[in-house]
Amino acid sequence: MASQLPLATPQITRQSFVCLYKLRPVVRRKPYAAYPSRTFTNTPKPSAIAAPEIDFSKSSLPPPSPKYTRIIPASPSYFTGKPDFTDSLLTLQALLRKHQTLPTLTAAQAPRVAWRTLAQYRLIVGEPIKASKYRKIIEVLQRLNRIHPALMPEEVTQEMEIYKRDVDPHANVRRPQLIDEFGRAFGSGRRKASTAKVFLVEGEGEVLVNGKSLNHAFARIHDRESAIWALKATGRVDKYNIWALVYGGGLTGQAESITLAVARALMVHEPELKPALRR
Repeated sequence: MASQLPLATPQITRQSFVCLYKLRPVVRRKPYAAYPSRTFTNTPKPSAIAAPEIDFSKSSLPPPSPKYTRIIPASPSYFTGKPDFTDSLLTLQALLRKHQTLPTLTAAQAPRVAWRTLAQYRLIVGEPIKASKYRKIIEVLQRLNRIHPALMPEEVTQEMEIYKRDVDPHANVRRPQLIDEFGRAFGSGRRKASTAKVFLVEGEGEVLVNGKSLNHAFARIHDRESAIWALKATGRVDKYNIWALVYGGGLTGQAESITLAVARALMVHEPELKPALRR
């Protein structure tokens, strides 16, 4: 039956396409010469209005128009989020650049100063300053405080007085740590966002971190060695037991916070090890 169907000729195929798609007729445009000619007119433009000439022979100029005047901020940091803090930091940094070539003392030889706390500084500037921002000011102040006292500029002294507390810095004496009735010494340490509390007692070298063994608490060998570095550096790994509580941060930060806590607890048992632990 398929052989009896008529074959489609090119003429039939073309007609079917015309019927199906209804081809749009071709529109012939007029030649360019058939359009009406365009005419141009020389319309005079209005002349520009210039400002009146300034007479410099007069002692005073006319007052400016209120339409174009605006108040100039007193501080270049006015448009920042925290202008008072920014001004304080820029002033201290400018003083540091100006006097950075003066002789300095070491951090241990510099005069002891009690700087204002973050809460006190917030009350002075009236701005919600973050701790990381205020730490930048403290770092610059500590650097300025290391300038030799005999060569300390007067402007630096006056600027640092703003940030000093009205207390005797030598009156703050750290309370000595003691060994309790169970033979334990307490030490605490921080690293980044991690905080560790350690109890060190004489024993056989057992370590518990949050109730887990050292191998279960830290999978990396580097973290395990960091946690007990104070005992390893002094050759006392098998002489003390460690019971640590640590929270916050990552595993590496927790291990390094335990390092500092163990070192502080070890100095309670044996204060003569401080030079060895500082290396």
